[in-house]
Amino acid sequence: MPPIAPIIAWTVSAVGAVVAARALVREWRRVNAILHRREAPVDEAAGKDLPTLRRDPRTGIYRPD
Repeated sequence: MPPIAPIIAWTVSAVGAVVAARALVREWRRVNAILHRREAPVDEAAGKDLPTLRRDPRTGIYRPD
């Protein structure tokens, strides 16, 4: 009967590793979903109200047109 005990230990270890891996993947996806939430889409019309900036070649500072 001693040869069966290592088989049971290996099986329990393998099942435990699979359960732990699945929990880790689920947590990983949950955290990534929180970190990579999409912001509200930017309104294209709002961006047209902003002035275009041009670089002043003499000073290197960007100034509105």
